[in-house]
Amino acid sequence: MKILVWIGASRIAGNGLFAAQDIKKDTRIIRYNGERISKEESDRRATSGNAYIFQFNERYDIDGTTLRNRARYINHSCDPNCETLQTRRAIWIIARRDIKAGEELTYNYGYGLDEYEQYPCTCGAEHCCGYILHPRYWERIKEK
Repeated sequence: MKILVWIGASRIAGNGLFAAQDIKKDTRIIRYNGERISKEESDRRATSGNAYIFQFNERYDIDGTTLRNRARYINHSCDPNCETLQTRRAIWIIARRDIKAGEELTYNYGYGLDEYEQYPCTCGAEHCCGYILHPRYWERIKEK
């Protein structure tokens, strides 16, 4: 079943991806599409400013720059309504909870502690940690 989504102005950052219909918890919403590239190529492209690289596995990453990848418009949130599911062949965005039509789709990008201060968060969630950071590190940055 195809889930309907649309791209629009986001209150979080730039454009976002929005649900065009109600979506039930655990539904696969959209696949993160793109070119499968080596880690070496991934590093080169990221250094050149590519913000759409998604870590896939030990050998490859996905470059989601392609225009057919509407999932690249999903913004980070510290209180997301979606999460990622990685299979052997694909990265899926799935609903963590029921989502109403018109809601912006978000997931936690899960960045690590390396240079986290360079990635401030603007999600506006009630319990925002202030950075685009995996929740397992939130307590560690509170200690600093």
